[in-house]
Amino acid sequence: MHEWALAESVIKTVLRIVDEKGIRKVTEIKIKIGEMQQLEYEVFREALVQLKPVELKDAEFIIEVAETEFKCRTCGLKWLFPKKELGEDVLEAIHFLPEVSHAYLRCPRCGSPDFEITGGRGVWIESISGVEKNG
Repeated sequence: MHEWALAESVIKTVLRIVDEKGIRKVTEIKIKIGEMQQLEYEVFREALVQLKPVELKDAEFIIEVAETEFKCRTCGLKWLFPKKELGEDVLEAIHFLPEVSHAYLRCPRCGSPDFEITGGRGVWIESISGVEKNG
């Protein structure tokens, strides 16, 4: 599953950052998921918990969704991902390959398919809280 692969990548990245920053006890890991990613959030959370190594045993995962934002390159309008207006097959296509969004979405003002995704795409670690090794 896509969620499990992403969870594994998040865990590996957290462990690398913890090592680089000298954190001995991680208490909280805040993860942001772009709305366009369309993950099954409970599956992703369960994968994080199941894959959590002993180094992160005390860590709590905080998962937040970031709204996907678009900006039209033609007229400058900014708008949000119209998820409720799209069919399941379109949402699935965008889920697997976000670049195809240009084939399905148009600027609500001018109708142009020329836009950029300015936010809410991907998965990223927003913050890691804990106690430093020297603390």
